[in-house]
Amino acid sequence: MPVDAMPFIEPAETESRRIVRGLHRKDVALINELVGRYHYRLVRYLFYLTARRERVEDLVQETWVRVLRSGAQFDGRSRFETWLFSIARNLAIDDLRKRKIDSLDTPDAALPEVPSAGELRALDQSSPFLATARSEDAVRLAAALGLLEPIYREVLLLRFQEDLSLREISKVVGAPVPTVSSRIHRGLDLLRSRWQGGANAV
Repeated sequence: MPVDAMPFIEPAETESRRIVRGLHRKDVALINELVGRYHYRLVRYLFYLTARRERVEDLVQETWVRVLRSGAQFDGRSRFETWLFSIARNLAIDDLRKRKIDSLDTPDAALPEVPSAGELRALDQSSPFLATARSEDAVRLAAALGLLEPIYREVLLLRFQEDLSLREISKVVGAPVPTVSSRIHRGLDLLRSRWQGGANAV
């Protein structure tokens, strides 16, 4: 068959474009699909970010409501999870401000309560960040992570647990890529120090 006689085949729709189209149309089926795919990750992110278990569910629900209301703002230029975590982070910051709690963006922010060992096991059972350890070491590592200042804990979570790129993390936290990179290196140093300090350090 001559090349010019071959039938034109419409290119497959990209995942981002499909989500953009569905959000613009407020497609209920798509929203349910996104909730099913990202709800667990959103709960885990907010739980580690704020370490305030009593507020996580409310923040998660508020995040999904915001996604539904503001879906037209997602343009597909970034991955959906980048936009989703940005919304969740902004809601968490607003919530902290209302409660007069230190900002997530300050290295000396007051540390909230640390999740219990049981909660850490439940939240991180499928986390690639902790996939190398499935015993008490996993709990120690998670506890050490939970004790880091929020400014460092957040970038480590986004990079190694949520698998976001430096550029994507930059969009989520609203900081330049070099700043994000610096926070990751500093966070890893602190995490390594606490880990090597043994069980008493965490």
